[in-house]
Amino acid sequence: MNRQRRLLGRAALSLALIAPALAAAQAGWPSKPVRIVVPFAAGGTTDILARALAPELQKAFGQPFVVDNKPGAGGNNGAAEVAKAGGDGYTLLMGTVGTHAINAALYPKMPYDPVKDFVPITLVAGVPNVLVLNPAMAQKYGINSVADFIRAAKANPGKFNMASSGNGTSIHLAGELFKSMTGTFMTHLPYRGSGPALIDLMGGNVDLMFDNLPSALPHIKAGKLKGLAVTSLKRSEAVDLPTVAEAGGAALKGYDATSWFGLMAPAGTPADVVARVQQETAKALASPSLKERLVAQGAIPGGMSSADFAKFIAAESTKWAKVVKAANAKVD
Repeated sequence: MNRQRRLLGRAALSLALIAPALAAAQAGWPSKPVRIVVPFAAGGTTDILARALAPELQKAFGQPFVVDNKPGAGGNNGAAEVAKAGGDGYTLLMGTVGTHAINAALYPKMPYDPVKDFVPITLVAGVPNVLVLNPAMAQKYGINSVADFIRAAKANPGKFNMASSGNGTSIHLAGELFKSMTGTFMTHLPYRGSGPALIDLMGGNVDLMFDNLPSALPHIKAGKLKGLAVTSLKRSEAVDLPTVAEAGGAALKGYDATSWFGLMAPAGTPADVVARVQQETAKALASPSLKERLVAQGAIPGGMSSADFAKFIAAESTKWAKVVKAANAKVD
C-alpha cells in the first residue's frame, strides 16, 4: 500500500509539473506557420475560400497560414493526409460536403474516418452550384434554358459529357441527381479540382458542369461560360439566374444540391486551439470587407461553433447518403 501511495504521489507530482508546460505550449500556439490543406487543385471554390481566409488568420495569429493544394480521389487524398498529420494544430483541412458528408456513402473503402479522425472547427461558407455550359455547345444545340438542355440531352443520349471536380464531390452529385430526376444521361469526366475542369470546359473539351458558383461566376460574367440555373432552392443574389427546380418543370421539383466548406483539425488537436481558430474565423467572416467579398462571389459566410458544425455535418451526411443511394452513384 505504501509503495502504491508513493507511486501515485510521484504520478500526481509529475502531472503537476507537466501541466503548466503543456498549458504554456498551447498558449504559445502558433509558434510557426500553419498549413491549410485544400484537397483539390487551385482555382476551385475550396481553394478560393482558403486563400481568402488565410490572410485574415495570419493577421489574427501573427504567423503565416499557408494554403497547400493536395488534390485527388474526390478530396480523399488531401483529407487523409490531414487525418494522419497529428493534432498539434499546425495542419488544418478546408473540408467540404464531399470529404465529410458524401464520400463515405460513395466510396466502398475510405482512407480516413470523417467523424473519428477530425474535429470540426467551423463552417466557412455555403454556396449553390450552377449549371454552366460551353457557349459554343449551347449555341450549336439552341440551349438557352434548363428545359432546352433537357430536350437536347434526351435527343442526344450519351453525346454530352459532364465535368466535375472529382468523383463524389457535390459538383459530381449535383449532376447525378439531375440525371436521375430527368432521365437524361451525360458521361461523367472527373478532374482533380474545379480549376482544371473549368479550363477544359471553356476550351470546348467538355460540354457542361454543375460547378460551385464562386469559381464559375467570373467566367459567366465574362461570357466564357453560359449559366442556366443555380442548384439551390432559392435564387442567388450574386447572379441573375433561376433555380434548377423552378426552371426544370415538374421533373425537377424540389431539386437541391448546394455545397459547403469548413475548417477541420485532426483528432487530438487541443480544444483551446480549435476554439481560438473558430473564434478568429467567425470574426473574419463577420467583417464587412470579407463578408461582402464572399457574398459578391455567391457564397454565404458561416462561422458557427464547433459543436453546431458537428451537428450540421451529421445531418448533411444523412441527407447525401440518401441522394447517393437514389442516384445509384458509386466510385470503385
